[in-house]
Amino acid sequence: MTGFASLPPVAAAGPAHDELEVLQDIHGVLAGERFALLTGAGLSTDSGIPDYRGPGAAPRAPMTYQEFVAEPENRQRYWARNHIGWSELRRADPNEGHAAAARLEHRGLLTGLITQNVDRLHEDAGSINVVDLHGRFDQVVCLACHRRYSRGLLAGVLEELNPGFLERALAAGVVEMAPDADATVEDGGLIKGFVVAHCPACGGTLKPDFVYFGENVPKDRVERCYAMVDRAGALLVAGSSLTVMSGLRFVRHAAKQGKPVVIINRGQTRGDQLATIKLHAGVSGALTWLAAELPPL
Repeated sequence: MTGFASLPPVAAAGPAHDELEVLQDIHGVLAGERFALLTGAGLSTDSGIPDYRGPGAAPRAPMTYQEFVAEPENRQRYWARNHIGWSELRRADPNEGHAAAARLEHRGLLTGLITQNVDRLHEDAGSINVVDLHGRFDQVVCLACHRRYSRGLLAGVLEELNPGFLERALAAGVVEMAPDADATVEDGGLIKGFVVAHCPACGGTLKPDFVYFGENVPKDRVERCYAMVDRAGALLVAGSSLTVMSGLRFVRHAAKQGKPVVIINRGQTRGDQLATIKLHAGVSGALTWLAAELPPL
């Protein structure tokens, strides 16, 4: 298996001629404006993290919150898979697109950055005013007492409870990784014997500190995002299919206010009909070009 850490770096190639024309149009829309930036899984693919819905992505049925809390067997299966996924996802590094987003912020061009990703690569790249819309993969939360713990600390606990599990699982074959640190494995009885950790303070159920399918994004988090869009002269979407309402709502909000909406994504999105400009292109290269060409405010 090829881990994230062993993937070759992605070269920052210049845009093709047609892409450059559209980028110049985007430049004309965004120049002189502070804008909000909404990013999705398509931005992290250049860091070796697969996305859910991009071109070539394998169909997946992620575990819902309702499934997670319903049965101990579901939590066992989830944590066994997450333990494998975490061991790989934690090695991912920010790519040129994350660096470009940080430069846009540092030059005063952003009212804020909203990311649907849980990988924390924006923060690793130096972005500061970030709303992790769907939460963060590097923390876990107790559903009973609501204490939060480091996912790295939990990894050590799971290793002690399940010695040799990772080695056996990787030898069995990881067939798919996911952006939420989930992994599909050839079971072979491995998962049935996995021991799940509980909250050290109260013995409650631990859950990754991100929003599952079937959960709602916390209201205060959504309000922070709306405020970023309200302060902006435009909204730039980068690497999101906008399939889920949690991100699409901000596109609709900006469009309702009459603000330009720019979408950069490989493939169609649910927000295309609301876009002022849509660019079918790789996100990292486009953001790198914009970060270099847009004048600071």
